[in-house]
Amino acid sequence: MDDGRRGGRRQGSDAATLTRHFGSAAGLLPLWIAEPNVDLADGIRSTLEDRAGAGWYGYETRPDRVVGAFWDWMSTRHAWDGAGVRTSVSPSVGTSIGVLIDQLAGDEAGVIIQPPVFTDFKTIVTDHGRRVVRNPLVLADGGYRMDPDGLAEVAADPTNELMVLCSPHNPVGRVWTEEELVTVATICAEHDVTVLADEIHADLALPPHRFVPFAAAADGSGVRWAATHGPIKTFGLAGVCDTLMITNDDEIADRFASVSSRFHLTRNNVFASAAFETAYRDGQEWLDDLLDLIAHNMALLDAELPDEVDLITPEGTYLAWLDLRALGLDVPEIPRWLASSAGLALSPGHWFGREGAGFARMTVASPTDTIERAAEQLRSAARRRAAPRRDD
Repeated sequence: MDDGRRGGRRQGSDAATLTRHFGSAAGLLPLWIAEPNVDLADGIRSTLEDRAGAGWYGYETRPDRVVGAFWDWMSTRHAWDGAGVRTSVSPSVGTSIGVLIDQLAGDEAGVIIQPPVFTDFKTIVTDHGRRVVRNPLVLADGGYRMDPDGLAEVAADPTNELMVLCSPHNPVGRVWTEEELVTVATICAEHDVTVLADEIHADLALPPHRFVPFAAAADGSGVRWAATHGPIKTFGLAGVCDTLMITNDDEIADRFASVSSRFHLTRNNVFASAAFETAYRDGQEWLDDLLDLIAHNMALLDAELPDEVDLITPEGTYLAWLDLRALGLDVPEIPRWLASSAGLALSPGHWFGREGAGFARMTVASPTDTIERAAEQLRSAARRRAAPRRDD
């Protein structure tokens, strides 16, 4: 990717899906799902093609080297060697969080989240009969920060037993500092709140920002924690690969293993194992190119947006968090306006909690000409909206 561009593919672009969410599929540029819209790493593709060519797809034991590839990767890129932790395979991040909520939070217990945040957190909590407890992020000076005083207040309620931490944060793009994470660990340890750190975007910190594993921040605090990882967001493998649940707490690991065994959650997929290992063994250069592309596209988008739309400065992920409040649209109007006037299918901010009202999320892990087109469509739509109406 010498020029910061690469050929892409369309995600979430089938007509039925677009019509269901945005009212129409005609001419929409779909940039709403948190996945890269770029060509898969050549090594992963060839590995999957070779595995398909083997001609047999029966039961296969997952080799230890598959999870070993993850820990080699984490040690090299994030200085986390996995010492003293237990690693379990899980079909998805949502599966891991759901199992842990079910096992670690009592009936009707409170689970703390930090909106605006990944939409499924709230759904998983309520689907398991637990209560959503909000510790909203604070938007000030063009960026988001945590509210530690508010966290301490809700953590002090003994009926609130878990916290789901999004790190790096989807959708606002924060890469939490070690100091911020230590604060979370300290507060939750003091009030006996277990932290479930969703770290699925760990590889997507944009320099000079650096991903800090919650495990490192929690060291010595006494907080109970678990974390989710895997190659699905980094390498665009959500439809193929497994994920991981990691913890240093034997009780958490044992209870997770018990449920996994009972429901056969670790029954492996031969394509998942092949793609997982190849991504972590051979994906370094591809990811470095992707990070360069993300940084390039974020800068371009920031420069080309209309005056009425602001980009919240991202520190990580490939998700642009756009502030559209200056357009003066009612919240329900925003996705309709984006679709009908700008020709864009973006995730409306209110999907991520009421704190996201007036915003929209857009992936920029796409060919640069796609981002240029999206920015131009936004500018044109904003000009038409601002133009005075002529009386007939």
